[in-house]
Amino acid sequence: MKISPFLIFFSIVLTLYGLINYYIFKHAIAALPSNSKMTGWVTTIFIFIASAFVFGRVLERVWQTWISTLFTWVGSFWLAAMLYFFLIVVVIDIIRLMGWMLPFLPSFLIHPTAELKLIYLYAATGFVGILVIIGHINAIHPYIRKIEIQAGIPSAHSKEVTIVMASDIHLGTIIGPRRVNKLVNTINGLKPDLILFAGDVVDEDLAPVIRQNLGDSLRKLKATLGIYAITGNHEYIGGAEAACKYLEQHGITMLRDKVADINGLFYVAGREDRSINSHAGHKRLSLENLLAGLDRSRPIILMDHQPFHLEEAVKQNITLQLSGHTHDGQLWPLNYITQAMFEISMGYKKIGNTHFYVSPGFGSWGPPVRIGHRPEIALIKMRIN
Repeated sequence: MKISPFLIFFSIVLTLYGLINYYIFKHAIAALPSNSKMTGWVTTIFIFIASAFVFGRVLERVWQTWISTLFTWVGSFWLAAMLYFFLIVVVIDIIRLMGWMLPFLPSFLIHPTAELKLIYLYAATGFVGILVIIGHINAIHPYIRKIEIQAGIPSAHSKEVTIVMASDIHLGTIIGPRRVNKLVNTINGLKPDLILFAGDVVDEDLAPVIRQNLGDSLRKLKATLGIYAITGNHEYIGGAEAACKYLEQHGITMLRDKVADINGLFYVAGREDRSINSHAGHKRLSLENLLAGLDRSRPIILMDHQPFHLEEAVKQNITLQLSGHTHDGQLWPLNYITQAMFEISMGYKKIGNTHFYVSPGFGSWGPPVRIGHRPEIALIKMRIN
């Protein structure tokens, strides 16, 4: 593992996190009446919630208790609230800046009274609170997306295979027993022939997964043709070897630059996540080398966690590529960033002869909140000759 780039990255992230929180805090304090008794309480509460996520994630690595869980949950919700408080104060500052250039704007926008500032603070807090609650309710109700794939030329002898695919489950403190049981029951209710998990099954730290015995729920998954998964970037952040070993012990076959022959009907190929280079110090196999020696007359399903360089799958005439990672931003308006980064941020698209599906994920990273779209489980009906 390359320690220096890892530390540099998180140092930058923590610095930005601190600056954003300070920016929000200064606006909140400025909205309070001068010499208000609320200032001390607001400061104390803000410091607690703003530091909770970082403190909770560090604490759970060394001391797994209800205290670490509490901090992680509080901090996770704050990540979502922080985004929207940040957007609100940015808009406020833009309006104030416009006031200097456009003096005809109403004074209550540019120079609000002390009473009006307090009303703005309460309104912003109420709005963000309601938004986060709605986003949480949305995040715990996954949508079943149905996709039909024709592999090759249709014929009267075609066979239909039912595949259930999910990505970005993020097993851990936030995605615990209740959510995992819901995942398992939903998947089993769809009666799949094959179950595929396209990376980030584990959310970084394996300790909460072991403590909550989440693997016991995974053992209850049922699929006649098997259960396969690949690594994602979060497996590598938390330790891919331990995570993969745990999943293998609980009934999931990990495809780490490997190909599984599914009953002589088709192949499932699984790539190592591209973050293997930065975290483990070596490169994954090229797609061409991974597929070498296969019977190319059969359909090939490729799992690749991060949907970069889709042209590689098209060039290799892959039948279906399944990916995740993007979460489609998870929180509006971050979806505009992922849509700029990826050719497919979420959903289905066919390019050439290759079908692509990028899942926004079943779970969530950080805040258990989704705004702008719902979590998904894909039900894929693939017809093969």
